[in-house]
Amino acid sequence: MESMFEGFSLGHVELANRFVFPPVKLGYGMPDGTVTDRQLVFYRQIAEQGPAMLILEPVSVTPEGREHPKQLCIHLAQSAQELQKIVHVIHQEDRLACLHLNHAGAAANPKAMGGTPRAPSVITCASSGQEAESLTQEEIGTILSGYRAAAEKAVEAGFDLIEVQAGHGYLISQFLNAKINKRDDQYGQDRLRFAREAISAVKEGAPGLPVVVRICGNEMSPEYGIDPQDLHPLLAWAESNGIVALHVGMGNACFSPPWYFHHGSLPVKPQTDALSRVREETSLPLIVAGRMGRRERIKEIMEKGLADLVALGRPLIADPGLIQKWKSEKDQSAFYCGYCLQGCLHRVKSGEPLGCNINPEVGLPPLEKTKEPLNVMIAGGGPAGLSAALYLSKRGHKITLAEKKGHLGGQFAMAWQAPGKGAMRDGLAGLEKAMEMSGISVLLNNGVDASLVAQVKPELLVWATGALQNEPEIPGLDQQYVVTSLDYFEGKREIRGPRVLVIGAGRTGLEIVEKLGQEGFEVVATKRTDPIGSHMEMITRNLTLKRIEGLTDVTLMPHTTVKRFFPERVEIEQDGVSMSLEPFQTVVLASGTVSAPGPEEEIKAAVSKLEVIGDAKDVQDIFSAVQAGYHLAQNY
Repeated sequence: MESMFEGFSLGHVELANRFVFPPVKLGYGMPDGTVTDRQLVFYRQIAEQGPAMLILEPVSVTPEGREHPKQLCIHLAQSAQELQKIVHVIHQEDRLACLHLNHAGAAANPKAMGGTPRAPSVITCASSGQEAESLTQEEIGTILSGYRAAAEKAVEAGFDLIEVQAGHGYLISQFLNAKINKRDDQYGQDRLRFAREAISAVKEGAPGLPVVVRICGNEMSPEYGIDPQDLHPLLAWAESNGIVALHVGMGNACFSPPWYFHHGSLPVKPQTDALSRVREETSLPLIVAGRMGRRERIKEIMEKGLADLVALGRPLIADPGLIQKWKSEKDQSAFYCGYCLQGCLHRVKSGEPLGCNINPEVGLPPLEKTKEPLNVMIAGGGPAGLSAALYLSKRGHKITLAEKKGHLGGQFAMAWQAPGKGAMRDGLAGLEKAMEMSGISVLLNNGVDASLVAQVKPELLVWATGALQNEPEIPGLDQQYVVTSLDYFEGKREIRGPRVLVIGAGRTGLEIVEKLGQEGFEVVATKRTDPIGSHMEMITRNLTLKRIEGLTDVTLMPHTTVKRFFPERVEIEQDGVSMSLEPFQTVVLASGTVSAPGPEEEIKAAVSKLEVIGDAKDVQDIFSAVQAGYHLAQNY
């Protein structure tokens, strides 16, 4: 690992270490291409003692290739001046700035580009459902001119390098791909031609800047993904035409988004195999991207000689100081990304700015010390309570946190137990370690009551006691063996089989269904509405449903209401039709949660200030709970 902190050369450019920040869509910008203060704060956070090279979020060389209405722009008259603001921030931290050029082609967002996407041939992007029309020769010429103009503006803005996106199912990859490029003109007969002309245009527009080419090691889509034989000509051309490095990711934006975004539930072997294949075909330096935020994974890849540089995206969003902590052997203080996509991708795709489940400070200025420190008691050690404790402590308040259970974490302590979410455990461990290192007084196995309040005498009481299971009123339910979703994940009650009914196939219910199905139970899950797995991040939901399809004894029943339990049957109603099911040995309640009761009147009367936050105020998710604690600290 020590070699990762040594310098490295890309062309004539010297890197301070072997870490790279890859292009991450932020959603922080303005639709007119104006750079915002939050973008400047974000890139400064990442650059400070961070990766040697920061590749900015993608910019489209023409407006028709955009993916997000708030992404950075390069095609506008003022683009160079706006981008120069970010370059300046990065250079102030002695780090290198790299401009990432792309045209999304079939993967372009119709709302962002203001029309119908264009591609080499007519193709429907599965992730958006949008059909792309075939590019004309004139439109191809305009895009190539866009690459040259973008490179010229990169020079004007002061960038140190340029990266050209040639993978992941975007436009250059679409031209290379025989499964997508069905043209009968010169760009179909010679599928490398567009890539060659686009990259050459960049080199001509910015002759002094080293060029990195982003490729996909494996698009993980047998039907539409690019084959290795279609990628090989690009690798050979790049090596003989002055490209300084290849940036290797996985997946296709249209046809395999889980791999493109490196969801935490996916195996790592396909990535290792893809890197091995690329390494065999080129001697160019390789930058590896995707779930590299653990020492062990970096060590494995580097020891196998599969990469020269490592890209850290989400891991640095979760903890911008990660690289410095690794360098100084302070791993115990690191916050680790759980690769869940909940606070980052899910928000950006929903039109919200990028965030993080465990780092509410991302893109925001540091909290200042308060001029009026308070004695604060926090009731509840779940995500909201932990967040409030840490950030109020940062501001200089004296904190006492009381948790009625024997451990911290609340529902965060259960989230990582769901299939495919094991990496989230490291995020919780980071919060727990931060609490331990902060010096905050933590009282486990202590609920907050009037006597404790009288003992601590808080000037501010933060009520963050979380949520309780919502128990539906169904005739006969009191005669069943019932396990709540909370009890299930805490291991408080066993599951009796062989037949299990899960009432509520939302986010938590679907996770329970998969876990029980894997354990061999015969599971039926009902949900009064559709869709199944509502409120789940979309990629997580699709992967979960796909895995459940492979479980033989699992039945999902949307639009289904459980009406009554009898000893010999269960009456249900699906789409207005009454029917009955055989009896179950266990009924699992995953029918949502409700806010835990607020403080008693005696407690309220004993404190001058009371704040109710997190699920105790409004049941949402981990992201919202952590945000609630942080925003409370901002106000005090």
